[in-house]
Amino acid sequence: MEMTESILTSIKKLLGIDESYTHFDADLIMHINGVFSILTQLGVGPPNGFSITGEGEKWDSFITKEPNNFSLVKSYMHLKVKLLFDPPLSSAAIDSINKQISEFEWRLNVAAESV
Repeated sequence: MEMTESILTSIKKLLGIDESYTHFDADLIMHINGVFSILTQLGVGPPNGFSITGEGEKWDSFITKEPNNFSLVKSYMHLKVKLLFDPPLSSAAIDSINKQISEFEWRLNVAAESV
């Protein structure tokens, strides 16, 4: 994960949205901020929470301590936002993503507790 990359831009790339296409930015920002709330509850990131307003916020603003312990954050963010913004049609695919999300949450929580 490139720590100095824009959070919004990197999630757009992972979702297959060109970074210059801004039509869905407000929706994506809302979902990203929702996932940041979940991460805060898991003990990941700043204790007072974190949110973005656009392309200006970078990953290194959110992950300030032990960045190697939180390498799953970007993958977790991608999967959570994908399910909220553009869920797959197949229930099997949704179940698979949900299982991966659950594993990421467990691992992130363990990493947060060990810091």
